[in-house]
Amino acid sequence: MLRLTDFIIDCPDTMTLAAFYSAVTDRPVKEGSNEDWAGIRFGEIELAFIRVSEYRAPQWPDGEHPKQFHLDFEVDDIEAEERRVLALGATLKHDFVGPDGYGWRVYTDPVGHPFCLCRNKGVTWTDQGPVWPEPA
Repeated sequence: MLRLTDFIIDCPDTMTLAAFYSAVTDRPVKEGSNEDWAGIRFGEIELAFIRVSEYRAPQWPDGEHPKQFHLDFEVDDIEAEERRVLALGATLKHDFVGPDGYGWRVYTDPVGHPFCLCRNKGVTWTDQGPVWPEPA
């Protein structure tokens, strides 16, 4: 049996980065989180943050200090979500949203990890997650 249980992100301050993603995702920081390890539960998977004493931030899109990973968040209203994540401490890096309002924008979190807000044409959100349009 193989089951993904954690997605772990290196950072200099676990509680600060956990608070940022808690606000972005509207999910609580896991009880018992501390300065060495913090987490946010998403069903069976935990988005976790581990303190690294000599943390080096990725420099997207610089290949010398690669991003290592990034998170995509599908949103219904990219403009409203952009205002919200910027107010929480994100930085806009690149805009790939077309004139029709679909596409994605690349941001960095407060310690330099890139993430995207995405708006994909035809996706409908339900309590069970996204429903993608049938291929033509």
